[in-house]
Amino acid sequence: MEKTIALIPGDGIGPDVVAAAVRVLDAVAKKFGHLFIYKNVVAGGAAIDAWGEPLPKEQLDICRASDAVLLGAVGGPQWDAVAPELRPEKALLGLRSGMNVYANLRPALMFKQLKDACPLKDAVVGDGIDVLIVRELTGGIYFGERGMSGDGKTAWDTEIYSWNEIERIVRIGFEAAQKRRKLLTVVDKANILRSSQLWRKVTESVKAEYNEVTVSYMYVDNAAMQLVRNPKQFDVIATSNMFGDILSDEASQITGSIGMLASASLGDGSCPGLYEPIHGSAPDIAGNDIANPLATILSSALLLRYSFGAEKEARAIEGAVNDVLDGGWRTQDIAGDEARTNGKLVGTKKMGELVATRILQEQI
Repeated sequence: MEKTIALIPGDGIGPDVVAAAVRVLDAVAKKFGHLFIYKNVVAGGAAIDAWGEPLPKEQLDICRASDAVLLGAVGGPQWDAVAPELRPEKALLGLRSGMNVYANLRPALMFKQLKDACPLKDAVVGDGIDVLIVRELTGGIYFGERGMSGDGKTAWDTEIYSWNEIERIVRIGFEAAQKRRKLLTVVDKANILRSSQLWRKVTESVKAEYNEVTVSYMYVDNAAMQLVRNPKQFDVIATSNMFGDILSDEASQITGSIGMLASASLGDGSCPGLYEPIHGSAPDIAGNDIANPLATILSSALLLRYSFGAEKEARAIEGAVNDVLDGGWRTQDIAGDEARTNGKLVGTKKMGELVATRILQEQI
């Protein structure tokens, strides 16, 4: 298999964690006889510094022409003063819309080795947390009409959804639930928002096609509470752009570390998928060999699974991460006292090396 992967290191710790993921992908290529060709893309703050805009068209074109895209992180305080339309985060919106990736899959999985890092009680967590959030990514309030009055005293942002935008997300939620515990929760605010009422209407119109899946609805404020009260009640959550943004970050924290969670942004197949860790750019630790690269490494496993159909290779990465954690190796953000005292506290580069080495040692 020969595939092209566009790499967007971005800002802050982005270059650090992407480099570690590339080391792991190279190990996969060597182990399974593949060839991965990397194309570097500049976006976010780095692009603002270079060209004065967060996502130049030629950089987006490189992404669109690739087989998959792996992103590190964008943003940082040095760009806080730029105009709103030029902020580094605009690169994310431009990538999502420009690549037509409208569904963000965010697995909130608590690794058993990191159970002590979970802020919830053992009685709540039980034997683990495994929730998949399917977030609509290119519609809703983040892409709706917005404005501000001439006197600067009134502002507005518009939540707008079409039937088609909702249906394609709901279907992905149903299909994911069929492969898991067959539970789908649609999160909305249908007691107030007309757009949320449409989410329910669309869901009701298609649920008969997925009769093995049990569907429920939950208001977003209750869902936020239930995620910390009883996260095990959830299997797959399908929701809008803004609600998904908030709930997925909450879900990441209850698993123990935001540095462990991957994501995949997918569309209709006309453009490549976009894969990235859910954490930010953490500029305060950039370049210090401290950042946890496992979320980016696990994002590369999702890349192999969803964009390349390479299930065995994806499982090899996930298995290697589990083995490394079983061995007691930890980066600073997930290290307990034991790792700090037994010599198994490692940096970004070493963690990537450990996972890559484990892949090469695996019997296939």
